[in-house]
Amino acid sequence: MSVLNGKVVIITGASSGIGETTARLLASQGAHTVIGARRLERLEALASDIRADGGSVVVQQLDVTDLEQMQAIIEVAMSRFGRVDAIVNNAGVMPLSPLEALKIEEWNRMIDVNIRGVLHGIAAGLPVMKEQGFGHVINLASIGAYEVTPTAAVYCATKYAVKAITDGLRQEVAGQGIRVTLVSPGVTESELAESISDTEAREFMKEYRRIALPASSIARAIAYAIEQPTNVDVNEMVIRPVV
Repeated sequence: MSVLNGKVVIITGASSGIGETTARLLASQGAHTVIGARRLERLEALASDIRADGGSVVVQQLDVTDLEQMQAIIEVAMSRFGRVDAIVNNAGVMPLSPLEALKIEEWNRMIDVNIRGVLHGIAAGLPVMKEQGFGHVINLASIGAYEVTPTAAVYCATKYAVKAITDGLRQEVAGQGIRVTLVSPGVTESELAESISDTEAREFMKEYRRIALPASSIARAIAYAIEQPTNVDVNEMVIRPVV
């Protein structure tokens, strides 16, 4: 029997890419998945597939920039399963552009989703985990949390922030039974690049993303972190394609 069997895992940004693939993998291993994203029809289609394969899934429409909606998905998990073993703060956006393009609305969207969304996941989930005496917060960053590339200044800044927040949380909850993991994917197949409106940045990313990992590679890393013994905390993983 899989170590993941019976685990209750909340996944944000689950309507595509890494979030969707992680939900499929964890559910196939017996986890109770609680999936959230803005695109409800995509979530329902994913849930139908998971149930058809015998998996456990609960759907909740979610905008991570809204703290009350983040709290609501935690409440759904608690009401259905009575616990939260892990929350995967995966939702993110990446509308790259040169700073001189002054795409301020896009900057603000990245700040709202990539930083506030993670903070809202922590704010909603941490009180429950502290009361339980166990739990696992998994935050998705990027190799952009370690190096900055042209057109990605704001995106990388948000991922540097996620890295800092994650390390701070790890230190603050030490000794409380709560594990904290940062997962930083390299170039991975996803819909992230589709949000790029700047022509220069879009062309750059076509070449940059020519060699990409499948989302399943990141899903397996997330599963690995969750399935470790409770006294093992995998703090940080950077996952890149072999080139």
